[in-house]
Amino acid sequence: MSDPVSHHKKDPPTARKVVLPLLALVAFMTAGSFAAVPFYNWFCKVTGYGGTTTTAASSSDLVLDQTITVRFDASLGAGMEWEFKALQHVTELKIGETGLAFYEAYNPTDRVIAGTASYNVTPFSAGNYFSKIACFCFVEQVLQPGERVRMPVTFYVDPGIVDDIEAKRVTSITLSYTFYETDLPVDQAALEEEKDNTQVN
Repeated sequence: MSDPVSHHKKDPPTARKVVLPLLALVAFMTAGSFAAVPFYNWFCKVTGYGGTTTTAASSSDLVLDQTITVRFDASLGAGMEWEFKALQHVTELKIGETGLAFYEAYNPTDRVIAGTASYNVTPFSAGNYFSKIACFCFVEQVLQPGERVRMPVTFYVDPGIVDDIEAKRVTSITLSYTFYETDLPVDQAALEEEKDNTQVN
């Protein structure tokens, strides 16, 4: 007759079956924390949460007599070496009217830098009603050494804002952009690598 205690010792411990998946989960969550910012940005874009703006294919069909003030803000993420600013600080337009604003970016370095802009509006309650028709933030921007570019954003404030319990009291909206450095596109990265190799040789 086999010893029940000895037989039990040969089985993989139940604790190990629980601990290993938990360790894997912790590792996954730790790695995921590094992707928290882009995931949050994606979540905000989809839901409008946190003052993230919406996008529109065309201008509003309705323009109200009521006006609203839009302010423009620009900043840079940690380590981003560009210079970045709004070319106008404030504009006033009718709700539903299409507006146009320009931002400027400059690469003062001796290397090619790619950047992507995240964006939001304050107050947060206006986020779902600030619609961008066209924007430099939709695509990655690549600036050559010493290159300066003007970048437009076309937008309107959706007339639905006047029917929102919270947002209808908003008289001023601030549109904010922050540029972060991103990896160069594959073709551009290959050109830079080829240039570096040529200089070394």
